[in-house]
Amino acid sequence: MKWLRDQSLVPIVHKVEAGERLTFEEGMQLFHTHDLNALMRLANMRKEALHGDKVYFVHSMRLEFTNLCYVGCTFCAFAAHKGEERAWDYSPEEVAAQVRKRYLPGITELHMSSGHHPNHKWEYYPEMVRGLREAFPDLQVKAFTAAEIEHLSRISKKPTLEVLRELQDAGLSAMPGGGAEIFADRVRKQVARNKVKAEKWLQIHSEAHSLGMRTNATMLYGHIETLEERLDHMDRLRQLQDDSMTRYGGGFHAFIPLAFQPLGNTLAQNLGKTDFTTGLDDLRNLAVARIYLDNFPHIKGYWVMIGSELTQVSLDWGVSDIDGTIQEEHIAHAAGATSPMKLSEAGMIRMIQHAGRTPVLRDAYYNELETFARSGAEAAD
Repeated sequence: MKWLRDQSLVPIVHKVEAGERLTFEEGMQLFHTHDLNALMRLANMRKEALHGDKVYFVHSMRLEFTNLCYVGCTFCAFAAHKGEERAWDYSPEEVAAQVRKRYLPGITELHMSSGHHPNHKWEYYPEMVRGLREAFPDLQVKAFTAAEIEHLSRISKKPTLEVLRELQDAGLSAMPGGGAEIFADRVRKQVARNKVKAEKWLQIHSEAHSLGMRTNATMLYGHIETLEERLDHMDRLRQLQDDSMTRYGGGFHAFIPLAFQPLGNTLAQNLGKTDFTTGLDDLRNLAVARIYLDNFPHIKGYWVMIGSELTQVSLDWGVSDIDGTIQEEHIAHAAGATSPMKLSEAGMIRMIQHAGRTPVLRDAYYNELETFARSGAEAAD
């Protein structure tokens, strides 16, 4: 352990080397240590024990079928109200037309999450999913955050489990991880007062897992939360993953930290905040997540939020997935994200290769579709 400067981390190093679980207190040690080299090494050690040098990505399309929303989250710059010039609201037929317009050969995943529409009837949603599956049978539809599922439960007057079951019957393949924000009630009351409560978010994902549906989990960080509240968020996810793995044989695919974007939203304005999260904060957050969430297959570096350059660096900090090509993203960019709206498949391959890793093209279920060379002529493009 000549590389270890913070000797208080010795017990944690032994645990990581043995594949053992960290306590909450040890997780907080990782958030506070100044030994960044050790933190990087430990995260990479845990990642490589799971996946070797593989890094996954998906050829995907992002589509927000409406930005109309009544919830009023203070961190959001995406939502619009009826009558606003920037508002859009697609019918099921228009959703299919938008997919057809943006479709590229090889796309396997359609990712949809949108606002809580004030007027759509319940029938709109299974009709949209069914129409997409009929028009694009090779596309895996990953749609509707737990917050949206709760909204659909209210308008349909059906239990959330029944909502999930009917959407699955219509062709829903998987759920994204949005709407989690921060589980701590203190923070949630200030940033997402009218959104699904933490306990309900967790319940809905458990219900999805009970149906054999695999989901993701997110965490919005870099605003008013404390480090303890970040780790509490991860701890609740770890507990749910334990339960889902025991009861259903599977649960979450990936944990995705989402860096707060400080432009165009009332939370940033009220805080007087114009600065983005730092690269160090982003990397530390990913590393702690990889070490602490020992039962999560993947930690995702979401290039839309932290940029492709830092995402490339994050491959040494425990990240094993960099999301997808996306085609067109609006939610983060409305709040000031400076990343491109999309990346090409070739660009994602090069990003991974230049970091000395092996790119693996996957689908929404993390089935490996194609493995590319780790380095060579392709990496020098």
